[in-house]
Amino acid sequence: MTGFTVRIATEADIPALVVLMDRSIAGPLAAFLTPAQIAASRRLMGLDSQIIADRTYLIVEADDVLAGCGGWSGRITAYGGDHTPGRVPAPLTPGVDAARIRAMYTTPEFVRRGVGRLILALCEAAARAAGYDRVELVATMGGEPLYVANGYREIERFEDDRGGVAVPLVRMGKTLKDAGSSGGNDDA
Repeated sequence: MTGFTVRIATEADIPALVVLMDRSIAGPLAAFLTPAQIAASRRLMGLDSQIIADRTYLIVEADDVLAGCGGWSGRITAYGGDHTPGRVPAPLTPGVDAARIRAMYTTPEFVRRGVGRLILALCEAAARAAGYDRVELVATMGGEPLYVANGYREIERFEDDRGGVAVPLVRMGKTLKDAGSSGGNDDA
């Protein structure tokens, strides 16, 4: 994870983030989905300007090159972009609800270089600091191995066909441990 810088995304970053997300969907995710599912994924996934406005969305760079992005949210919406139907921006309750890990994307040139792990660690720490004791996310088939390797457990598998073709997804969760505690990860 050396050589990366992390900063909070702003509205000025949106055009570059849209390009990164499209490249991520067309690149690494294409190994797990059919071309029709990739097209549907573009209609289901993408930029959520609410988490940018909430200042909980991170950008990872390497020598001023966008390497990845992702964030966390204290809002009900579990996944999807501004254009995805069914978004619920109402707030969650820390200590009762699970915070959401959202919109994780890695530029194809930076896959398997620690970008995802770095974002997850920072998001989990921020959610913990905000009073959340667990996190949930909705993973693509391409992202699932990263989350399993970082202690996330499957809650449910489902398909989302709102993009015109069924795209397989998995809702996953993780209990957040206090920074000073030891032990493995519990089921969410």
